[in-house]
Amino acid sequence: MTIVQLDYIDLAVAALLLLVTAGLSIVLRLGLERSLLIAAVRMTAQLLLVALVLRLLFALASPWWTAAMAAVMLVFAGYEVMARQERRFAGIWSYGIGTTTMTVAAVSVTVFALATQIGTDPWYDPRYAIPLLGMVLGNAMTGISLGLNTLTTAATRERAAIDGQLALGMSRYEAFRPVIRQATRSGFMPIINAMAAVGLVYLPGMMTGQILAGVDPVEAVKYQLLIMFLIAGATALGVVMSIYAGVGRLTDGRHRLRLDRLVSSRP
Repeated sequence: MTIVQLDYIDLAVAALLLLVTAGLSIVLRLGLERSLLIAAVRMTAQLLLVALVLRLLFALASPWWTAAMAAVMLVFAGYEVMARQERRFAGIWSYGIGTTTMTVAAVSVTVFALATQIGTDPWYDPRYAIPLLGMVLGNAMTGISLGLNTLTTAATRERAAIDGQLALGMSRYEAFRPVIRQATRSGFMPIINAMAAVGLVYLPGMMTGQILAGVDPVEAVKYQLLIMFLIAGATALGVVMSIYAGVGRLTDGRHRLRLDRLVSSRP
């Protein structure tokens, strides 16, 4: 089986559905039509640009250009983590905690998969490294942003309880234990929901793409399971690291609560 090649007319016909959606927004007076159309134009431009960049990377097959592309992805993912916080850390910490923990988690898991299960030669082949990192990074980003947001909002809400336990001689991590548990659960929830629903509720994009390309469904499922396991590992690692780093920033060396190190993202 050969997958059908799409032309721009096919895409234009499918894009008519966006006009229907915008029309519904106008009829219902939702005020979302402008945002919807801007998002669609931005998505199209971004994906076309990425396609051109990936075509160049595939031709070069250089570890340095692959690393540069990965660095760009990590920089923008770190900004997204920071932007999703209602209360974020002041200064560079707001960007640094999310970016650092996400980099360690996503890159380590991706390199592990490339060097072992996937076994590409060379291991940094951008045809495999960049898409795999993108899938792992996107999901880890969601988990880390949710975990940090829950941590900072819960710490603000439970300030009196945390201060009281610190005054009684508990360490910072003991006093934050309920908040840490709540933030970790929040960060883990998206990947848990995804694993529970995959196959029965929806077919993931990677699996669907492989099946459309003519790959045997069983082989497509194997690759999808591998991706889900990698995503779960990277998300867990990133969420835990970011939350404990956040607790360290919300307290000082004398185990005092330092909510003055937070700033509100709201105007």
